[in-house]
Amino acid sequence: MTSTVPAVDTRSAAPALQAVLLDMDGTLVDTEGFWWEVEVAVFEELGHQLLEEWREVVVGGPMTRSAAFLIKATGAKIAVAELSALLNARFSQMIGRGVPLMPGARRLLAELAAHGVPTALVSASHRHIIDRVLHTLGPQHFTLTVAGDEIERTKPHPDPYLLAAARLGADPARCAVVEDTLTGVTAAEAAGCRVVAVPSVAPIPPAAGRTVVGSLEEVDLSFLRGLVTGMH
Repeated sequence: MTSTVPAVDTRSAAPALQAVLLDMDGTLVDTEGFWWEVEVAVFEELGHQLLEEWREVVVGGPMTRSAAFLIKATGAKIAVAELSALLNARFSQMIGRGVPLMPGARRLLAELAAHGVPTALVSASHRHIIDRVLHTLGPQHFTLTVAGDEIERTKPHPDPYLLAAARLGADPARCAVVEDTLTGVTAAEAAGCRVVAVPSVAPIPPAAGRTVVGSLEEVDLSFLRGLVTGMH
């Protein structure tokens, strides 16, 4: 009589995707142009003209860094805090008229929700801006949101992504992040997350472990799972 022993696969299982962490401006909503339009208008009122080449410097925030750079570049006589308040107020008025979604954003959010994937919105924008944009994105699509003014160090520091992963009970290495700026990509990579970059205003150079695509329409749940399992 012979006994049969079930075959055991000794290969370690591929790590599973635990959460998806998404940037907002320029990634899910087409607002990076809005920010620049607001910055140009505010500085015109201050008597200064912004150079187009500065746009790539300020894209991706955070607000304090962008404001400080533009003040230094123009020599405008205004404090960073005052300028930040002006820009936020003007931007809030502008998005009140509606926010266009990036191609593929609504489909991706719906797919993540349909499969019950824990999803966080991680933005350098302030809370009142995020809450207004959520009316367009649908708050039901996000397990949690992290705002730039609710954390001591925002992007390019890893803190926002580390906080989002911790609140979701997820290992950063098993989180997939979607970002559109080098500032955001730097933050996510420093947190140890798997990153797909979808450049909006400024190009993002390829790097080891970084996936760069041309549009959010190339990104779906299978693609994001592949980031974590190393298939991309």
